[in-house]
Amino acid sequence: MKFGIVGVGGYIAPRHLKAIQECGGELVVAMDPVDSVGILDRDFHDVEFFLNEKEFENYITQNKIDYLTICSPNYKHKEHILMGLRAGANIICEKPLVLELADLEEIRQAEKASGKTVATILQLRVHPSIRALRDEVLAADPGKKYQVDLSYITSRGPWFHKSWKGDVAKSGGLPTNIGVHFFDMLSWLFGDIQHSELHSGDAHVYAGYMEYERAEVRWFLSVDRKFLPEKAIKEGKPTFRSITLDGDEIEFSTGFTDLHTVVYQELLRGRSFGVEDVKVGISVVEELRKQTATGPCQKSHPFLK
Repeated sequence: MKFGIVGVGGYIAPRHLKAIQECGGELVVAMDPVDSVGILDRDFHDVEFFLNEKEFENYITQNKIDYLTICSPNYKHKEHILMGLRAGANIICEKPLVLELADLEEIRQAEKASGKTVATILQLRVHPSIRALRDEVLAADPGKKYQVDLSYITSRGPWFHKSWKGDVAKSGGLPTNIGVHFFDMLSWLFGDIQHSELHSGDAHVYAGYMEYERAEVRWFLSVDRKFLPEKAIKEGKPTFRSITLDGDEIEFSTGFTDLHTVVYQELLRGRSFGVEDVKVGISVVEELRKQTATGPCQKSHPFLK
């Protein structure tokens, strides 16, 4: 399988490069507006490289590839998906697929017209612990409602807020940047959202409460290391992930760097996450951008109180 990649200089690109290599793919061409892309030589040889999007599109149109991997900034995803489809490539796009629900229909129509497929990375759906949890929920009494706390803290320095990631119009804001796959996971596990509250919503912390068909969830997302638990700080870990179910913690912090490879493997077997799969997650984060934070309350996550 021949692969091309857009945004190869980005933060998440190494996981995609690893997945391509471990799945036996051949990376033949890459593009990034910045030329600090020496990582290309780690696992691949003589990869064609472009700084200019038009030159890149001309190349993949004339030299067919099987898959275009997209790791560009969030606001460029739709543009690059459409570019890849025009060139006759299947698409693997880092989350979020798009920033707004309105863009999904355009992607869907372009996908249908091209005869190719558009897939994204919803890696939590392939995490062994999360899959086991879903089996448990599905096997439980349908009337049971779980009490859930979801916490995700990933330390980011000043660069984060000064880059495109800190621009809501370009990134979709904090819930989109670091939370869209968690909201997808929650809906996948517990069904439709019945009620949502936003208790904090700024550049550093988003937190709230959501009631699903099968769960009541207090959630907390942050890029501020001051919220890291003492244990994480002592162990020198800049990231903390936790989900508790009725007071019992579900371990799912390990193995994250390998999940992209699993998603690629599943995709190449014909089991991908497509346009319809992302609809709920995109809808949730889009609604959060419109909500006004009410401040901490009894239903708030413990980290916010």
